[in-house]
Amino acid sequence: MNILIVEDEQLAQERLCNLIKKYDKKINIIGCVDSVEETIENLNKHKEIDLVFLDIQLSDGSSFEVFNQIEVTHPVIFTTAYDQFALRAFKLNSIDYLLKPIDFQELTAAIDKYKKLFWDKKDSLSASPDLIQELIKGVNNPSTNYKKRFIVKYGDHIQFKQVADIGYFFAEGKTIYLVLAENNRKYIIDHTLEELENNLLDPENFFRINRKFLIKIDAIKEVNPYFNSRLKVHLNKGSEHDLIVSRERVNEFKKWLNL
Repeated sequence: MNILIVEDEQLAQERLCNLIKKYDKKINIIGCVDSVEETIENLNKHKEIDLVFLDIQLSDGSSFEVFNQIEVTHPVIFTTAYDQFALRAFKLNSIDYLLKPIDFQELTAAIDKYKKLFWDKKDSLSASPDLIQELIKGVNNPSTNYKKRFIVKYGDHIQFKQVADIGYFFAEGKTIYLVLAENNRKYIIDHTLEELENNLLDPENFFRINRKFLIKIDAIKEVNPYFNSRLKVHLNKGSEHDLIVSRERVNEFKKWLNL
């Protein structure tokens, strides 16, 4: 069996590869790509692909754009961090969808389902344009789209951190960290602050106070005036950083806090 993995989070990519190999070491993973462009290129190039694991949010857009640009005849198992109702309808046209963090038993059931339906018959599988457009609208709907957990690497282990437990995110160069509200432990994640702010986090709960920091409203203890018309944020459990709201964002920040 030849599998293409489309996943833009490196840790999630590694975990999926390991789970597939755990299922069957003989499976050939043709490649791991992270963008719409690379997905289209690989689907056109590798006709021997039997099955595609397809993440919904990719580095350059939604994976549904692939279906808009080419006819996808390969069986697909979608992977997503979002449990939204539209994906249930898509199961009529795909093998299955797996909610991250992916469970080994669920992955096993999905591949077994693929084998039962397609492995011997080699039937083609495609989705209707109308359904794809409906799902794109669902993906772009912020009310159903927010992440509930993040995959992080801790030493040699992969762990999962719930958004409910996070106090803030910050950038250090090109590296992005999440920081737990309870104990200020920090973990590297494979997302930019722009992705977190614009796509992955609920704006009612998280606010980007400057270029480097994105904080959660429940983690804030108090806010004080600061030099040069700025504000300083103090967290319930403290922080090793000075959390300063930039002057350009002060008014918007006050509105966010309903001040």
